[in-house]
Amino acid sequence: VAEPGVPKKGEVEAVKDLTKESIDAGFYNIDIDTSTLVDLDRETEKKQQEPNIKHSLEIAKFVRSKEPKGITVSLGGEIGHIGGKNSTVEDFVAYVEGFNAGLSSGVVGMSKISIQTGTSHGGVVLPDGSLADIDVDFGVLAEISKVARKKYKIGGAVQHGASTLPDEYFSQFTESQAIEVHLATGFQNITMDHPKFPKKLLREMYAWLDKEKVDERKEDWTNEQFHYKLRKKAWGKFKKDCWQIDEGARKEIRAALEKRFEFMFKQLNVVDTANMVNKIIKPLEIHKKISDFGQKDKKRKEVKGLAD
Repeated sequence: VAEPGVPKKGEVEAVKDLTKESIDAGFYNIDIDTSTLVDLDRETEKKQQEPNIKHSLEIAKFVRSKEPKGITVSLGGEIGHIGGKNSTVEDFVAYVEGFNAGLSSGVVGMSKISIQTGTSHGGVVLPDGSLADIDVDFGVLAEISKVARKKYKIGGAVQHGASTLPDEYFSQFTESQAIEVHLATGFQNITMDHPKFPKKLLREMYAWLDKEKVDERKEDWTNEQFHYKLRKKAWGKFKKDCWQIDEGARKEIRAALEKRFEFMFKQLNVVDTANMVNKIIKPLEIHKKISDFGQKDKKRKEVKGLAD
């Protein structure tokens, strides 16, 4: 953020470019996170959320203009920057009402809203690389989800930054009526920290981060904190290397992931729900060709430093 409520020059356009690339590649579930623009120094929730609403609307309108025929992209918004103060119903109402007021007639709005309940992307990393214990306000999650459904016909609240929480927390997400739970970092950790993940490859990934992502390192971070927080950005560069990991090692890593998937399916109460989903959801089949995924000689825009 250049100043409170104002994005850095070119950042919104870079987000639009990435969004267009994602839609072209067949991704129809997009979360718009402009919550870093919320200005808590303003007097009311409505005024605090105004910059967030403004740029959420800008990106949402762009998404709707790029949808393939017959597809409605599921859009998510965000009202509280993850790692910041916990969200309130007042924050939620201010954002949704402001956003809806800015939509043209007949344009589909948000289907879900990510809120802040005390978590952080990837967990709160201590200087030694371990994760700190944190508390989650499940009451906020339940209260906002209830208002979302009853008053605004929105699916509910999204719990992000959840994957590194203690196992006993996960069953509470269904009890709190969360519509979505983000779990990627936990799966990444199972993979990268697995005894069979090549140590040499991991060192090469960290060395690449040290060279290419040093501008995203905070002054007070240790090497362990920097590598843990940024290693998700190394997957693309080392995709081929990961594909070429020994099959025996990949088999063991997959088994560890499968065990975790099974745990999550049970805790989040989604076992044996395929028939119910198929009864309600009738997706339009989209078949992509390799050429739909971009051209090798296409120059990519610089997207360093985009907030996640």
